Amino acid sequence: MAVIAPAPVVSVRPVMLEAPGRGEGLRVKVSAPTTGSDLPIILLSHGFGSSLDGYGPLADFWAAHGFVVIQPTHLDSRTVGLPQADPRTPRIWRFRVEDMKRILDQLDLLEAAVPGLSGRLDRSRIAAAGHSFGGQTAGNLLGLRVLDPASKEQEDLSDSRIKAGVLLATAGKGGADLTPFAAEHFPFMNPSFANMTTPALVVTGDKDDSPLSVRGPEWLADPYFLSPGNKSLLTLFEAEHSLGGIVGYEVRETTDEHPERVALIQRVTWAYLRHALGIEDASWLAARRALSESTDPLGRIESK
Repeated sequence: MAVIAPAPVVSVRPVMLEAPGRGEGLRVKVSAPTTGSDLPIILLSHGFGSSLDGYGPLADFWAAHGFVVIQPTHLDSRTVGLPQADPRTPRIWRFRVEDMKRILDQLDLLEAAVPGLSGRLDRSRIAAAGHSFGGQTAGNLLGLRVLDPASKEQEDLSDSRIKAGVLLATAGKGGADLTPFAAEHFPFMNPSFANMTTPALVVTGDKDDSPLSVRGPEWLADPYFLSPGNKSLLTLFEAEHSLGGIVGYEVRETTDEHPERVALIQRVTWAYLRHALGIEDASWLAARRALSESTDPLGRIESK
């Protein structure tokens, strides 16, 4: 499938957002193409321990091909160094969602922080994306609900400003599906997908055998199979948790380095978001056709 020609990208980091009650300000990176108008927006939530500097292979590609990409540094980032005994730790998952909403609330400030970006955002077309823990964070904005370990309630944290999502290597059901380690250390990993109605692309690797679940790689497909509404699933063959290297350039977390797989994810996610946000459908149709007709495909796409 063909994609539009890449544009030069300008990035500004860190932009500091005030965050009362968070304990410190929210550091954000904004990347945007230097050309174009009516630019759609992607909020990209990092995996556990990463930061606004992660996921360059995705953020750089999306920004060079017409999206404004906004990346927060959540409190679990290694760059923050939050102690396990910190009173905020049990609510890390919730602070993450609040980070994303704070970005939506302060788009004016973020737009003004990037030279030449003023007046070029399309605020009617906003998507949320995330990898691993970031997938759950993005999923909350799509309607995923977390059984709060303290209140024992599932609060609706969805946001109508988010029109589509991309969930990469995102955890499935909790309860008996978790390993004892996960149940003990990550009590917030009890999501319900029953209300996750916003359109989304779920991306999984068929070799992503998570140490957090007893079910194997199929666990990561729960966000697709257990959610209602328009969803698509990209299953990547032989891919592990880093899906070939989306977490960064030459990072040690990548156990299955595969540049062609990363390039496929770049193209398919870009095409899907253009489709789901109502920009154009041809690229998404071409991406699906290319995989289905390939004699040696890197993955498969299904939709419901």
